[in-house]
Amino acid sequence: MPTNTSHSACRRHAAPGRSATVRLTLILTLATVLVACTGRPGPGSLAVSLDAAPDATEHTVLVATTRQRDTRPGSLFSGERADELDHAVATVSVPPGHEPGKIEWPGTAPGNPETDFTMRAASYVDDTGFRAALNRELAKRPKGQREVFVFVHGYNTRFPEALYRMVQLKHDSGLPQVAVLFTWASSGEITGYLYDNNSATIARDGLEKTLRAVAASNAEKVNVLAHSMGNWVLTETARQIRISGKPLPRNKMGLLAMAAPDLDVDVFKSQLRRSGKPDRPYVILVSRDDHALQASSLLAGGKQRLGAYDDEEGLAELGAVVVDLTEVKGADASNHGKFAQLAQAAPELRRALESLDLRAQVGTTDATVETVGNTAKAAITFPLRILTAPITALSRQ
Repeated sequence: MPTNTSHSACRRHAAPGRSATVRLTLILTLATVLVACTGRPGPGSLAVSLDAAPDATEHTVLVATTRQRDTRPGSLFSGERADELDHAVATVSVPPGHEPGKIEWPGTAPGNPETDFTMRAASYVDDTGFRAALNRELAKRPKGQREVFVFVHGYNTRFPEALYRMVQLKHDSGLPQVAVLFTWASSGEITGYLYDNNSATIARDGLEKTLRAVAASNAEKVNVLAHSMGNWVLTETARQIRISGKPLPRNKMGLLAMAAPDLDVDVFKSQLRRSGKPDRPYVILVSRDDHALQASSLLAGGKQRLGAYDDEEGLAELGAVVVDLTEVKGADASNHGKFAQLAQAAPELRRALESLDLRAQVGTTDATVETVGNTAKAAITFPLRILTAPITALSRQ
């Protein structure tokens, strides 16, 4: 998105009725509401710390990526696209004073493990090493708890940001699932929207390969969460798996959650029409005050994005479970990262969503479920200070 376009060029390329001022406003909106560039982690920010930290909590993350390796020390992967899927294993510690929903970034690498998220170990592995590491981590869990949590990040995300967000989600949820980060080649720059969109499309084969590897492991259940543009990767991958005639093992597929999906509503509808409703419904986290998706909608010619769609019953008709976060106060100015705040409530939210699943009986949860027309609607209240209002969820009965 060039910012130095001349007035004549704007007149040549602007859509009918759209002035140069509107286009400039759009660019400024994107630059304002999306993740700020200042103070973001750059090369070397993942330097390993060997300092003792007995009170910090360590988490192992398995990485599958379509990014190129970054040869600079303390960097691991860049924003450039790789020709083949690559892998790594990383251990990151979370400080004892961690605040749920946040990432305590070190001011200078490698940081202090007593106060910061800190890299403790990292190594590249091949396909065989990835599968072996995955089964080792699963073996540490007792039978009945051998689940995998796959996270797919969104637009404008650098590798350290994707890794530490994965760790934050894992830590705050308190769930014993094995963490698998699927990270695609985002440029990590606000001006890289088109590059990121193309990178996300290229990443479909990589995500399919990753999901098949995880499903073929000793995992008992595979859960997936995608954020923002990462949902384009997820839904396109799900579509190509469905039409390949080689579905993933139905008994192993768990939650498929779409947080603030930066996806055209019409595209999502067409994907479902082509591939059919998934065996398990998508759980879509929407928020009508998501400023980042409002900006994305302007880029898309005014078409509403799925994550800000206001027809909840329409989505429920498609077989989705809709979780409305509009009334929840966001921790970031754009209201695009509310999903990170919910990680602490993951066990309660999971039970509440299961109460809306037709294949499960409505049991005792933190949700009050009532029938509304052809749908089941739940008001979910969590005793957490990070939430300021009840969440509503809607599902087709």
